[in-house]
Amino acid sequence: MSAETERRDRLHQLLDLARVYKGWTRADLARSLARDPTKLYPDSGNPKLDFVVNLAGVLDWSVDAVIEHIWQSGPSEENAATDDVFEQLDEQARDAHARGDWPALVNAARRMNRVARSPEQRARACNRECGAWDGLGRYTLALDAISRGLQNGPLPAERRLQLQTNLANTHYTLWNLDTAHALAHVVVETYSLHPPISKIDRKNQAFALYVRGHTSRRMMDREPGSADEHARAARRDLEDSFRLYSRMAEEFADTRLAGIANTNRAGVTEVDVQLGAITPDAGIQMLMDGLEAVIRTDTALEGDWLESYGWWCVCGANIALRRLEGRELQQSMAVFTNKALEIADKLDNWALRERVFTMQYALHETLMDATGLELDFTIDGEDMRLITGTMGRFPRFRDVGWNIIRSAKYVQENLSA
Repeated sequence: MSAETERRDRLHQLLDLARVYKGWTRADLARSLARDPTKLYPDSGNPKLDFVVNLAGVLDWSVDAVIEHIWQSGPSEENAATDDVFEQLDEQARDAHARGDWPALVNAARRMNRVARSPEQRARACNRECGAWDGLGRYTLALDAISRGLQNGPLPAERRLQLQTNLANTHYTLWNLDTAHALAHVVVETYSLHPPISKIDRKNQAFALYVRGHTSRRMMDREPGSADEHARAARRDLEDSFRLYSRMAEEFADTRLAGIANTNRAGVTEVDVQLGAITPDAGIQMLMDGLEAVIRTDTALEGDWLESYGWWCVCGANIALRRLEGRELQQSMAVFTNKALEIADKLDNWALRERVFTMQYALHETLMDATGLELDFTIDGEDMRLITGTMGRFPRFRDVGWNIIRSAKYVQENLSA
């Protein structure tokens, strides 16, 4: 049976289900779906979007759930595979992750899921898939993958905690701060009661502290009345995470872990400014001095080390937006956002891009408020492409993205070359 035929049959199955659910006749359902009763059941397995949306409304399902059912993968010959096949695929997934080959990782993770024979294997496959979508900047898909992983059970404690921390991090990336903080808090508290011994648990403890700490740091802007309280909580977690990551980086000779530790240093600087431990000028200078390591993005730094300096730029820009004015504000923001965008482009990192565009628009609004002037916000074709991609990846950014597009002076690319 062809894939097209299978999709058509699954669509017809949903239509039958909708009739039973509502207790409707064929004519009733056709009327609700704005269809001719004689053509209620399409010959094609590729329904139009309005048909899918209307059917989801009848079923009281989400549109995503309807799409997932219609376009799901068919039966696989790999279903009878052995544990050896699963482990071979997991090795392929690890290799793809190390290369940053995210499409290959998606493919390997999905094949892992099809051959998985236990809840732990299915959870591990979902965790790999989450990592792939994260690498591609498709964070809502990462959220779905890791959520599916946690639906499996029972799971070994270390695997469950790993998935919970990755779920917290995905919520943090999407700016679902309360959820991120609560999930990371559960993991941190679990390890405080049961200190980690294995390598996976030790790394997971450090990462949970990282997520909880940076989430508290972001909460400073959202809840200015509690900013100092969030800053103190962030500092404790970020210092602890830095210490754990630094220790493991040396013990395991792992530069990736050292890069993550370096991100925590920037977070500590930002919260120290909030707490008055250092002046804004001193904090900004410390972060700018650190950027000497990446004055050019063609340096030897890569991966987590290079990304960490992108977050140094973000922390520096946060300080500037809160504490500086006039020319000093504009100069600092230019340095930090330009460098952050260079790093984001080199790494194809959409989370950094979201921060850069959001902060650039915040600066634009600050300058208009200060001057009372309508100032141009200029973007070119490449900016438009990246802003559009960011809007698709970050629901929270969509309003900002539309504001930029509506208010910007758009400079058309010269395509005549």
